[in-house]
Amino acid sequence: MKRTAILLLGSLVTAAACAGPQAEQAAVTTEAATEKTLGVRPNGDTEIAPDLSLVKSEELKQVYTYIDEHIDEHVTNLQKWIQQPSISNSGEGIPESAEMVKGFFEQLGCQESRVYDVGTTEWGAQGNPVVYARCDEGAEKTLVVYWMYDTMPVTQPDVWISPPFEGRLVEQAPFKKVLIGRGATNSKGPQMSQLNALMSIKAVTGKLPVNVIFVAEGDEERMDIGLRKFMMEHADLFKGADAMWGDGGQSPSGRGGVSEGNSEGCVYVEITTSGTRWGRGPTVSDIHGGNKRSVDSPAWRHIQAISSLISADGNTAKIAGFYDEAVQPTAAQLKAYAAQAESFDVEEAARNLGVARFISDKPADILRDRNWISFNLDGIWGGNMYAGGAGAILPNKITSKHNIRYVPNMRGPDLVEKMKKQLVKNGYPDVEVKIIGDVPWRVGKLAGELPDAQYRALEIMQIPHNRPKENEVLTGGYWPAYLFGAEYAINIPISNAGAGYGGNAHAANEFYVIEGAGKVYGMAGAEKTLATVLYNYAGKN
Repeated sequence: MKRTAILLLGSLVTAAACAGPQAEQAAVTTEAATEKTLGVRPNGDTEIAPDLSLVKSEELKQVYTYIDEHIDEHVTNLQKWIQQPSISNSGEGIPESAEMVKGFFEQLGCQESRVYDVGTTEWGAQGNPVVYARCDEGAEKTLVVYWMYDTMPVTQPDVWISPPFEGRLVEQAPFKKVLIGRGATNSKGPQMSQLNALMSIKAVTGKLPVNVIFVAEGDEERMDIGLRKFMMEHADLFKGADAMWGDGGQSPSGRGGVSEGNSEGCVYVEITTSGTRWGRGPTVSDIHGGNKRSVDSPAWRHIQAISSLISADGNTAKIAGFYDEAVQPTAAQLKAYAAQAESFDVEEAARNLGVARFISDKPADILRDRNWISFNLDGIWGGNMYAGGAGAILPNKITSKHNIRYVPNMRGPDLVEKMKKQLVKNGYPDVEVKIIGDVPWRVGKLAGELPDAQYRALEIMQIPHNRPKENEVLTGGYWPAYLFGAEYAINIPISNAGAGYGGNAHAANEFYVIEGAGKVYGMAGAEKTLATVLYNYAGKN
């Protein structure tokens, strides 16, 4: 079979679509002899490699070879995706990104690939488009793949070592090549590795070993408001799905694992204090700051109001009944934290995160806190927002954003109602609290055949890992797992595992490892791991 190297050109995919299928094919297909331009070493400086004695499928070995031979094009695919901004909170690049992702799925050969306009969502905001695709290979098994194509905005461009939408490759010890860019690890890097793996399988064999249903949202950083509406209205599009296949990754030390795709809960609110509702201070617009001598300040009132909801150290909510429904960590969970703490380097973890220190200096406490409850102040604005300089302003309105992370059996809307009542009790009945979105928690267990296929892939790739013990259930960071593995929309098993590493999500200099080192795989290793999972799951290896 003649192999072709697939280069995902993004904007060319969209442009070619207007010219018909033949033009699209020409726009996105290049010969395998494409000259290398990046010089990426597939194996980098890794100390581990696939154990080929465990790989029984000759096809899979050919896929490994294909990935190695075309890793430059695969990295270029990621660079081109990074170069397309997709900032959900501002809307920048969202329509173009949705079409770009649709083009990815069309190029993969999905018979159906469509962009859905979800309209107005539950809490009043317009949702961003959802991309749905179905690749029917006539296979026995069907997997659902969830993507997010949106990213966070860039809030501190001067701190980046390279432009956030360039996708530059730089050295970052111990890795010779990492890709710097907004969305690199959250989540375009892992997702492009997944797509590259699928495209490599098709290039070698002509078809995928399983059927795949894709759903890609543009609102993950907006509390999944569009996806929530889409899933509840279109659950029928997922009929016949056996499980959700998540990609996963490795820790900085190279450890991997298989997770249940569990999620903490998170409710996001805006709190606003205005002179109009208060009946004091400016009521129509901001006024000259010199008027403070005789006019009350909604801004100072706002600071006092939100301060009344939290302890002096900012770590405990002072809201009546706030923690009442929270399920305390189980003995099994506490034991798991203690076990993980044995290999947890507090100073290194703080350095990697870019913080001076954690709330606690004890590793087990830090791990427990990461799975507990928080009430954060994400941002605050009003009045003179220009850095440096001066300008006397007395704002008529000030707003702050807050994310509240919660655990079973708490409910986001209930927490917001308790917050409103507390503000009234504290003397701030005029202060408004608006829900932006809510992502309920999800707790499930590994089930079905996919987890075993993933564990076997980790063994083949020689990635250090442990199997979770019975009753050891940990929640992860919030994501819309509840829409796929609970009773809200569809309810199928979720299982996440993979290879590769990235960091600085939501922060400056977000990165994804291209050339691995030590026990951490780069992009080629991540792709091989995902391809191996599919072959194992399909019973072909």
